Amino acid sequence: MVLPGVGLGAPRETQAEADGFPGAPPAPRLSAPSASPHGVLAETQPRQRRMGLYVHVPFCTKRCYYCSFNTAPMDGADMARYLRALAREVDLVADVAWAPAVEVTSIFFGGGTPSLLEPEDLHAILERVRARFAVEDDAEITVECNPESLGAAKARAYRSAGVTRISLGVQSLDDSILPRLGREHAAAGARDAFEAARAADFPSVSVDLMYGVPGLDLDGWRRAVATVLDWAPDHVSAYGLTLDPGSAWGATGVAGLPPEDVVIAQYWALAEAARTRSYEHYEVSNYARAGFRSRHNQIYWRAQEYLACGPGACGFVGDLRYANARALPRYCGGPEDGRLPIETSERLTVRQQLAERLILGLRTSDGIPRAWLDERVQDDAALARRVRDWEEAGMLAIDATTARLTEAGFLVSDALFVELL
Repeated sequence: MVLPGVGLGAPRETQAEADGFPGAPPAPRLSAPSASPHGVLAETQPRQRRMGLYVHVPFCTKRCYYCSFNTAPMDGADMARYLRALAREVDLVADVAWAPAVEVTSIFFGGGTPSLLEPEDLHAILERVRARFAVEDDAEITVECNPESLGAAKARAYRSAGVTRISLGVQSLDDSILPRLGREHAAAGARDAFEAARAADFPSVSVDLMYGVPGLDLDGWRRAVATVLDWAPDHVSAYGLTLDPGSAWGATGVAGLPPEDVVIAQYWALAEAARTRSYEHYEVSNYARAGFRSRHNQIYWRAQEYLACGPGACGFVGDLRYANARALPRYCGGPEDGRLPIETSERLTVRQQLAERLILGLRTSDGIPRAWLDERVQDDAALARRVRDWEEAGMLAIDATTARLTEAGFLVSDALFVELL
């Protein structure tokens, strides 16, 4: 049994970064040097006018033990340098020949801990983006927040800056488990941060949870799920722990993990509780009230295009997937030298693009056009048989127009996706 994974190693709604959005493609390869200050972005052309924008904020006051994200210790001088480089990077992307025709439909601040940004700095970033790009009037603007760094005043200031959506990293409501994860908040602080977001009148508030973590039994998970659903968030993300190599636990291991049958039961407990509260299980790890799906993350799951700024951030334009330098000094050096900090890239073949559309689309309850799946299994008798096996086992539902995973199929989705590659 293969459970839906955490992807980047931390339970966050983030971009399909090279180091792992759930179901994401592998990292782009090292790029050849480009004479243009815009690098490979000058050599591609968007397929669509509407795009998302991901902004990576790498700083954390403490790195959680399960985390394999691209993070950096919080430092005032480094933050100031990062903000200057980010502003210049926005300008450089906006100066690409095709950029004036692009409309930004969503902006997502991921991390790291984006809620370490002072409100005036967040406001300045957004104003820079609005000045240099056509930003849709009702664009979804999300900021990932840790409870300990989101108080009432900051929440109000973020809302005034134009943020429309908060993604709150609660992870657990057990005060004996939270410090073991490396989290710096307590359960009461998580509730306080949620209430601060509600009081600030954000149109959408999402809560992140983790299951399969050390010390978490089924009853404890059920209590946490019931409590969070009682808060009535607009959206819930829940990820099973994976020990990614870039995390502390991935390197050293960790004791006290629940057995696989308990982890599976935790998955089903959330699915059932969310269903009874009328939350739509619209993606393997995501649940939403009607009308509150993550618009930004649907860009990834639909294999649409998105720009990226910040260290380690990845973008996808035309047939080009690219990634910025991960280390903060290397990232900042690019804009400081008047060039984009793109360090790796690759051109996707037609076959790669089809495989990624299949994998990302099947992560959602909407599924994919049946024609895409038919095209993939054409001339591959073994895979065609596997698809029939999945359908007969009740993991894949196929009708005249659509193919989609069932709830049971979601549970083993990663194993299925390996076959489609």
